[in-house]
Amino acid sequence: MADDADAPDGELTKSSASEEKSSAVEPESAAQEGSTASDAAAVDKDESDAPEPVDAAEGDDEDASSYDEEAAAAVAAKPSKPPMSPVRLALIAGLIAVVALAGLTGWTGYRAYKAYQGEQERQLFLQVGRQGALNLTTIDWQNAEADVQRVLDSATGTFYDDFQNRSAPFVQVVKQAQSKSVGTISDAGLESASSNEAQVLVAVTVTTSNVGAPEQEPRAWRMRLTVQKVGDEAKVSNVEFVP
Repeated sequence: MADDADAPDGELTKSSASEEKSSAVEPESAAQEGSTASDAAAVDKDESDAPEPVDAAEGDDEDASSYDEEAAAAVAAKPSKPPMSPVRLALIAGLIAVVALAGLTGWTGYRAYKAYQGEQERQLFLQVGRQGALNLTTIDWQNAEADVQRVLDSATGTFYDDFQNRSAPFVQVVKQAQSKSVGTISDAGLESASSNEAQVLVAVTVTTSNVGAPEQEPRAWRMRLTVQKVGDEAKVSNVEFVP
């Protein structure tokens, strides 16, 4: 210390200078420490004030749940469909009944038409069979050609071919004998029938007379005639004599 006292004014010793420098540095460090503490406090405050992060998945779940709740609320709030009025119900029931009745009527009409058509075909087969038997058993020598032609006009198939081949000799025999035969239908009926063909059984009584010969007794014949549809007509396609 004696050295310090002895030193002239304005001059400092090394130790004094060091002490002064140390003293000058210490306030600066203190200031830096204070600034650092203030910054840390500010950061802590900012972190405490910042909002906590929200998980994205949790946010989506919350949004979906909120949407479902809103949709359910909208459905619940939607007014229910009012019940159908009795007048409208009666009108619908009436329309259904009309449609059903129309369908039933159409089906019944169709069935009736088919039944009528089938009956008409059976009557046609029966009529052609009866007429065919009469044509074969009613021959007059004075009109032999016309009588034979009438048989051919009502014939078809193999019966037509066979009778046409024998028609000329038949006409000659009838004329030579001056024969006359008259057939009378005793009974006739359908043995079987389909949409295109029928078997007709005919019972016919035939009276025959020849010039110069005594009168003959009537003869009873039974014939099975096959009648076949030809277009809109029906003709005899075969003839058999049955006991």
